[in-house]
Amino acid sequence: MLRRLHFEQPESFAFTPENRAWAEAQITKYPEGRQASAVIPLLWRAQEQEGWLSKPAIEHVADMLGMAYIRALEVASFYFMFQLQPVGSVAHFQVCGTTPCMLCGSEALVEVLQQKVAANPHEVSADGRFSWEEVECLGACSNAPMAQIGKDYYEDLSPDRLSEIIDELSAGEVPVPGPQTGRYASEPATGLTSLTAYESGRPPHNSSVARALDLGDTIKRIDGSEVPLTTPWRDAWAGKKGGKPATTPANTGDAPVKETPAKAVGPKAEKKPEAPVAEVAEAQPETLSAPRAGGADDLKLIGGVGPKLEGMLNALGFWHFDQIAGWGEAEIAWVDSRLKFKGRIARDNWVEQARILAEGGETEFSRGKKRGK
Repeated sequence: MLRRLHFEQPESFAFTPENRAWAEAQITKYPEGRQASAVIPLLWRAQEQEGWLSKPAIEHVADMLGMAYIRALEVASFYFMFQLQPVGSVAHFQVCGTTPCMLCGSEALVEVLQQKVAANPHEVSADGRFSWEEVECLGACSNAPMAQIGKDYYEDLSPDRLSEIIDELSAGEVPVPGPQTGRYASEPATGLTSLTAYESGRPPHNSSVARALDLGDTIKRIDGSEVPLTTPWRDAWAGKKGGKPATTPANTGDAPVKETPAKAVGPKAEKKPEAPVAEVAEAQPETLSAPRAGGADDLKLIGGVGPKLEGMLNALGFWHFDQIAGWGEAEIAWVDSRLKFKGRIARDNWVEQARILAEGGETEFSRGKKRGK
């Protein structure tokens, strides 16, 4: 795709005082002569301030970094994250059109945007609030079709849901990002087939969606009101160079780093021996000389018990789930010392598995075992 500067350009660009302070602090991350390494974060900050990258903004960043204009333009025109034309003041929709999303209906999403936003990509809506484009793979193929709106992903989209999202944004609301069909993350659309025991205890949203909701910045642009800027690397770098601590601009909110006197080096202290771990007293569990009437339970339905361990358990007098379900710490210690697999019982949680099986229930492992998996 050919990426060129927009045919209409503003006369000038300047960072706000807050963004200027942020940009100057970013430059201090790099040693003298390497300031151009900050070009991407500074271009991104300029885009966050204005919504898109204009020619004056690109040149302003180049001047700050001592770069030729063409070098900054090469970066801005190479990366598709940079918008070289005006975008909607509220939100810019980026619909994935790569194969998985296309097969799942992304073309229908484009039709919604053509009807409700603008007829053509990179065209701002009549009210100036929205714009859209089709992009290459955004890496959420298991939740296709999807779109990036502002900073976050909106996945499992249908034409109707996308239409609703546009209406919600128009009304000043911020729709919850992430899967739009009730999926927690990217588990099978038909429901969980494993780890089902954890479904009831999980939080209402996955961590990515929860973080977006906490910050409330799904479509909000950076404006300088974020967490106060700190640049501890500046003083550390000055110290390494052997000079005085660098003066920190007043508008960054930093304080000079205090030098800590070097500690005197003396003889190495002798390491104290660790206190011995208290051994759990052993107690023999109730055993049987043979299985009860009706036959032995299949102890291999307990995760972690294979044919060899089942044979050893039988030899010790354990044939049934309810026997294992009754073990406490002392009984586990007794069995551990005779199986020669110390820690295996607790690690694989045999007692809890046995309790579920003894009550006629199933564990995730036993279900898979019965299905032959």
